[in-house]
Amino acid sequence: MSRVRVHNFSLSLDGFATGEGQSLEQPFGHAETRLHEWFFQTRTFRSMHGEAGGGAGVDEALASAWEPGIGAEIMGRNKFSPHRGPWEDHEEWQGWWGDDPPFHTPVFVLTHHPRPSLEMAGGTTFHFLDATPAEALRQAREAAGGLDVRIGGGPTTVREFLVADLIDHLHVVVVPIILGRGVRLWDDLEGLEKRFTVEPVTTPRGVTHVTFSRP
Repeated sequence: MSRVRVHNFSLSLDGFATGEGQSLEQPFGHAETRLHEWFFQTRTFRSMHGEAGGGAGVDEALASAWEPGIGAEIMGRNKFSPHRGPWEDHEEWQGWWGDDPPFHTPVFVLTHHPRPSLEMAGGTTFHFLDATPAEALRQAREAAGGLDVRIGGGPTTVREFLVADLIDHLHVVVVPIILGRGVRLWDDLEGLEKRFTVEPVTTPRGVTHVTFSRP
């Protein structure tokens, strides 16, 4: 069976994966871009945005693992949009990524307010589901055609899949900052490490990559 993977998921030292006050102007809330500066310097990030260059060290080696073997993605509504509630006033919103999003697979967006599927350039189609993690994964696996499924975030969605014990590979990046408020990942996950083989590595940029893999 295909695996379920999380990649390049940045956390502060106090466990927050996004700041408080997400909006159109501040996609990551009061955290701004501080959790992701390490990623912005990699070749993987620059390539996703059609840019050349970027670092080729350990950060890049781990960041680049996010794409190979992925056939579908699942994300929460807050990753797709800063808007809340019904879509009537925001039907023109097509995500943060422009006409050609970097996913190039079916993407299943979990929301209590489904809308028609949205087909984009480059092979990305957004499907909007009101479903449990298990049901969303069933549909994503069917669409993935035997390839792996990536859980793209945000923290509430990743936590729900961890609580349901549906994740096989989790790559978190601990960034040495304190946010103090926002949305945390680890709540209600005491003893999570017992399910996985855990391997940390700290890179010259000052972040610690921690991978949780099924034994």
